[in-house]
Amino acid sequence: MIKILIADDHAIVRGGLKQIIATTTDMIVADEAAEGAEVLEKLRARCPDLLLLDMTMPGISGIDLIRRIRAEYTALPVLVLSIHNEAQVVSRALRAGATGYLTKDSDPEILLAAIRKLAEGGRFIDPKLVDSMIFGTHSGDTPPHDMLSDREFQVLQALAAGKSINDIAEAFALSAKTISTHKMRLMQKLGITNNSELIRYAIRHHISTE
Repeated sequence: MIKILIADDHAIVRGGLKQIIATTTDMIVADEAAEGAEVLEKLRARCPDLLLLDMTMPGISGIDLIRRIRAEYTALPVLVLSIHNEAQVVSRALRAGATGYLTKDSDPEILLAAIRKLAEGGRFIDPKLVDSMIFGTHSGDTPPHDMLSDREFQVLQALAAGKSINDIAEAFALSAKTISTHKMRLMQKLGITNNSELIRYAIRHHISTE
């Protein structure tokens, strides 16, 4: 029996996932978490066979959370289930230590197949994302935001979603000064001089946490 911890801040999403998993005979939802700190708490209390993880939750989330999980639980399969289908986001999640990646519009059969493959020690990427991962970006036309550090990219996503410096600082448990420094550096790397240009860039490249 594959014991699964579902981590998503939306109760409706967690409920839907539980219904899908309940249709099987070889897996069960062992626990749930609605924010990053709770994920770590639940893992320490009882480590499951697989973590089904949303990329965007309150508190610690995304790349930071994946890295912390991977550092403490080196063998735990982590299947990301996200609204984001950009090759850049998928690539960063996999580099951080995720062992699988699916978008939330995937068919239930694909989700179940991914869970089984990861539980057996394999890896899985949403079939719809494979082409963009392999062919979407050629070496000669790599987007400027590919040069950003993971933290800078997270700050860019949050700014694109309309969050303020203080909001981002609180979410990442960092000072507003640190976030402002990340913002300044990412704008320099992207050749952007003001907030309007930043928003236009984010829209053009479909960058957002929402």
